[in-house]
Amino acid sequence: MIVEAGGRFSFADAAFALQLAGVSISPRHIQHLTLLIGNELATARDAQAVAHRRRQLAPEAAPPPTVVATVEVDGGRLRTRASGCGPGVHQPQQKEDKIACLVSLVSASHAHDPQPEPPASFQEPRRVQRLVQQMKGLSGEPPPAEDEPSDAAHTEPPPRRPAEKPPPGRQRTCLASLQNSRAFAPLVAAAAQRRGFYQAARRAFLGDGQAYNWTIHHGYFRDFEPIVDFLHVLCYVYLAAWAVGGREEHRWALYLDWLRACWQGRVQTVLEQLAGWQGKLGKPPPGQELPESDPRRLVAEALTYLGNNQCRMAYPHYRRAGLPVTSSLVESLVGEFNARVKGREKFWNRPEGAEAILQVRAALLSEDDGLARHFAQRPGSPYRRRKAG
Repeated sequence: MIVEAGGRFSFADAAFALQLAGVSISPRHIQHLTLLIGNELATARDAQAVAHRRRQLAPEAAPPPTVVATVEVDGGRLRTRASGCGPGVHQPQQKEDKIACLVSLVSASHAHDPQPEPPASFQEPRRVQRLVQQMKGLSGEPPPAEDEPSDAAHTEPPPRRPAEKPPPGRQRTCLASLQNSRAFAPLVAAAAQRRGFYQAARRAFLGDGQAYNWTIHHGYFRDFEPIVDFLHVLCYVYLAAWAVGGREEHRWALYLDWLRACWQGRVQTVLEQLAGWQGKLGKPPPGQELPESDPRRLVAEALTYLGNNQCRMAYPHYRRAGLPVTSSLVESLVGEFNARVKGREKFWNRPEGAEAILQVRAALLSEDDGLARHFAQRPGSPYRRRKAG
């Protein structure tokens, strides 16, 4: 209960909540126990990756044919500080936490595309604008900076909703680490091996356009269908249409044309039209950093993104196979990690403190009872079966 509270709330809030439940414990003690268990979880995670590399990790049963074994990868940001320098924040740095979501999804395959037209939510102007603002921060008024105070900061937080049960047949395993992609990839592969994902009949790997995502796919998940997140595609075509479309109604009509073309797998058409616009506007000058709203920059970025990912944008084929076309599960998972590790006054010791809290948070967000199993197996647990000596 103490470690779970430390993984869900700040250590001070966790101490207050536990006090209400009749447990008197200091925030510093909660911090010590939470980071202790987090480091143990990291050690167990690394040992699983070693067993996978040595081909000694036994997989669970393969998912049934109705299940798609899905691996989604993304990243967030948190603040760190140098450890061992005394009280206060020393040598602060922003660090990327790489996050993976391994989830079994129940779906059916189809003889024909079950949704040949884009969803209605992708064709609602205000909703699309908010989505682009959240993901890119470039359309219309930019969203407020994370550290910018607002009236909301002085209001009571909304009541916490009870945890929702996952849909039938779904099970989520979460991974997070400050390690680089070369070290993170074997951790994801080991988790997939344990879940039996490599034996699944249908497999998918989703991510945005970051090169390291596809390096992980090429090295460890080559037999998984590579799918670039459609929401990122939407953002690039929206911003490019906004840059070149002129009047608002023309911009929106151009966005809808390009959105529909990408959704229906006609990416080459969009690339050709973007190339035509680039011929009119010109390419970004070499070595010159253009403003984020410069049309030349937005068109060039859309051309690069769609061109690099065209082979991962066969969306009609993915929908017929019953595969997901967005990495929304890991995108929302990043937010769930951020809810614990990000904040104006949160700086985690680098690297041990940050890595440990990420492991506790990942265990709590997973749907495989990983934290309970760890407590049942760790040395000194009264529930651990001792070997006969």
